[in-house]
Amino acid sequence: MLLVSAILVVAGQAISTSVCDDFYARLPNVKLELCTNAKLQASAARSVKGRTIYVRDVHPIGNGLRILVIGGMHGDELSSTSMALHWIALAQAESSQNQWRFIPALNPDGLFSRPSRRVNANGVDLNRNFPTPNWDREASDYWINKTLKDPRRWPGKKALSEPETKFLYAEMERFKPNLIVSIHAPYGVLDFDGPTMPPTRLGRLYLDQVGVFPGSLGNYGGVHKGMPVVTIELSSAQRTPSDVEIKRMWHDLRQWMDNSLTPTKPAPGFNQTAQTTP
Repeated sequence: MLLVSAILVVAGQAISTSVCDDFYARLPNVKLELCTNAKLQASAARSVKGRTIYVRDVHPIGNGLRILVIGGMHGDELSSTSMALHWIALAQAESSQNQWRFIPALNPDGLFSRPSRRVNANGVDLNRNFPTPNWDREASDYWINKTLKDPRRWPGKKALSEPETKFLYAEMERFKPNLIVSIHAPYGVLDFDGPTMPPTRLGRLYLDQVGVFPGSLGNYGGVHKGMPVVTIELSSAQRTPSDVEIKRMWHDLRQWMDNSLTPTKPAPGFNQTAQTTP
């Protein structure tokens, strides 16, 4: 039994070291120690090219809010994945009843492309692939008439056509978050969708709601499902804010959460465990 446990521990360290070597070489403002201390776990999900999508649950058992944080939905927004890793450290350091679930790099194929790409390996913009009402008509119409068939914004052939969006959709159903935080770049604003009063600022980012798009996470989660979605648009895709500013944004988010959101109990029999592999 001890031998089996030791093998599992060693295997877990090997997985963590491998992904952190990749992240450390690719991401801005990410030291190897920051990534290894995050203790990322391999989910059961894989990208189009078979890359693992990693998750991290912090304070997984509590009576507070359930917060889902997503980085790297667009693979060329490297700072968003870095920011998620920094916030894992801040969540680990605080004593809280809140339950945090982090998905630092939802689109690993886009992230590790050379050069990095906004879209996934099928050429789909994951932030246009969620099943908003009338997706079949509106997503295609918007792509053709508003973006003039911009390949960086192709919504895909159908909603949830991609393994990455299927995974996030399933995690939202499992975890039932009271809040979703989606980190992007590089517009330098704060966006919000949902049924409660939005935060007016996080650090140096001020609220500037940019609109609702067919198939976007904000539209699906915030408007359609009633889960508040805070969308952070960092000022640079290649550089993170300073460490001081990252902490300031975290503090502002936490303060807004405490003043604006109320925990809700999961339904009886609800399974909120992240789907990870041993």
